[in-house]
Amino acid sequence: MTIEDWRREIDELDRQIVALISRRAAAAQEIGRLKRQTSLPVYEPNRERIIFENVRSHNPGPLPDIELVHIYERIVDVMRALQRNELASRPGMPAPGPDRHQTGKES
Repeated sequence: MTIEDWRREIDELDRQIVALISRRAAAAQEIGRLKRQTSLPVYEPNRERIIFENVRSHNPGPLPDIELVHIYERIVDVMRALQRNELASRPGMPAPGPDRHQTGKES
């Protein structure tokens, strides 16, 4: 394959990744709504550890586990912010509690 062929392949893969991230974001919003109804915190360090272990255990390479986890740390941060924004925008709802970025806690 040529460079242009590989670039077209990457462009298609990027479109698929965007679609999957959008689906993940919609699921995170729904979880945020359920957390609000059940008074659960947005930040759940045990759940994040499970996510990162799942990513590591299903990593076929060539990315090293640590690099893939770094990508997922950012994805989880964005999804957590999406949940906080979703909850904060609902009228009559108290603001969500602190997460690791507001308290300085790390997982």
